[in-house]
Amino acid sequence: MTFKLSRSAISASVLLALASGAAFAAKVPAGTALAAKQELIRNNGSETETLDPAVAESVGANNLTRDLFEGLTATDADGKVVPGVAESWKQVNPTTWVFKLRKNAKWSNGEPVVASDFVYGWQRFIDPKTASPYASTYGAFILNGIEASEGKKAPSELGVKAIDKYTLEVKTPYPVAFLPDVVSNLNLGPVNKAAIEKYGKEWTKPGKLVSNGAFVLKDWQVNSKVVIEKNPQYWDKGNVQLTKVTYLPVEDGFADVKLFQSGENDWVYQLPPATYEKYKQELPKDIRNAPMLGLRYYSFNVKDPVMKDKRVRQALSMVIDRDLLAQKITADGQVPAYGVIVRGTAGADVTAYEWAKWPMAKRVEEAKKLLAAAGVKPGSKIKFTYNTSEYHKKMAIFAASEWKSKLGLNTEMENMEFKVLLKKRHDGDFQIARNGWVADYNDATTFLTLVQCGSDQNDNGNCNPKAEELIKQGNQSTDPAKRKAALTQAAKMIMDDYPMLPLLQYTVPRLVKSYVGGYSTKNPMDRYRSKDIYIIKH
Repeated sequence: MTFKLSRSAISASVLLALASGAAFAAKVPAGTALAAKQELIRNNGSETETLDPAVAESVGANNLTRDLFEGLTATDADGKVVPGVAESWKQVNPTTWVFKLRKNAKWSNGEPVVASDFVYGWQRFIDPKTASPYASTYGAFILNGIEASEGKKAPSELGVKAIDKYTLEVKTPYPVAFLPDVVSNLNLGPVNKAAIEKYGKEWTKPGKLVSNGAFVLKDWQVNSKVVIEKNPQYWDKGNVQLTKVTYLPVEDGFADVKLFQSGENDWVYQLPPATYEKYKQELPKDIRNAPMLGLRYYSFNVKDPVMKDKRVRQALSMVIDRDLLAQKITADGQVPAYGVIVRGTAGADVTAYEWAKWPMAKRVEEAKKLLAAAGVKPGSKIKFTYNTSEYHKKMAIFAASEWKSKLGLNTEMENMEFKVLLKKRHDGDFQIARNGWVADYNDATTFLTLVQCGSDQNDNGNCNPKAEELIKQGNQSTDPAKRKAALTQAAKMIMDDYPMLPLLQYTVPRLVKSYVGGYSTKNPMDRYRSKDIYIIKH
């Protein structure tokens, strides 16, 4: 099942305003005995590229910043939007929101968190000098955000203002009914200006990081671990059970499972491919799996001499048997994807190629014609880039086999650390690259940002001006049905250009110790704050 967040601006503003002052933290069921030692060890999948929330991009980095910092809103264990530093908010007109901040929110140094901290954080985030990979992604929802991210307007012209010490006003360029979802992301969180100005680039180091989340940074040993501890200054510390969390950077899925089995890890990042059924049988109490608002895909570099021809990109996409990939290769409940929008996404319908229903033989025949017309002969070489992981390697080998057996193409595979892959994708230094996206909020725009003109998250380099206009028209509409139709049409139009190769909709197959309480399988974006987790006596 896929959990859908409310898209009603009225319900969001009214219902959550009623939640003013309420504590949203670990909900320990009555009668549950807690362990004396409230410490958790979880694998984070890879070494984090940063602890600066303004530039955090990977899932791993955001897992950490979600514990260390808190935005205006947050998402609980079920993925629902709940109050963060803002105890209430309302949409006063179609393009203006007002957030009321709680007066007991503090920085880890004891100073109060105030509206100007958000103004500074947002302006710093949008400033081209910061070079945030999310600047245009979230800038699109804030008045003058795109212009400021491109350096065409000053960051001070961004549509965010401190009305008083505990009141923040946000202006949007068009009606954004899901803004409370958007601002739960820590790229739009507050940062401590004094700490940044004092320490410069070193401000995220242990002993220097001033944060406002439920946890503080204790230790960071690169390629070994990141340790965080409960923040004694946090406004809701009384409802935070964990005293210490250790994040591991293990990329190898089999090594991850071995640590779990030996008791050195309580939370596997993701099971290796085709092992889900095995561990479901062997460790039934520890197995966890749920569908996600996420897309596994491969980026085509549309500026590459070979990949710039749409016919080549289409041929490569047509011959991948997604059903076989899902059932035999990953074998963990994922479903095939043929478009940029996945099931359960609000704001647009799922689209798929007409050829997705064809028999594979017909698809291969057509793909061969497309390659021949593009001048790509059997025996030609293509290059595929992916990050070190047994999971991604197995998928890559499958794709290479499909391209070889059906089209006669030879694939040169290049693997590297995740941080290196991120840079290569952003620099356009690839031909075909492994990619993936987990929704930052439940709306079609979170996926469309992967294929929009000039988007920081568009590693493909594609641009469809007609689709861009449709997205603009849809976003400016106050009619949900018209908006949905426009965004759906835009998504289909872009995918007909084949800028990416959609593969599967994510699930999250992992092992989590049965004594880890607060873990929910109703969380469609796989976001878990350590604030919501507790250790049961065992």
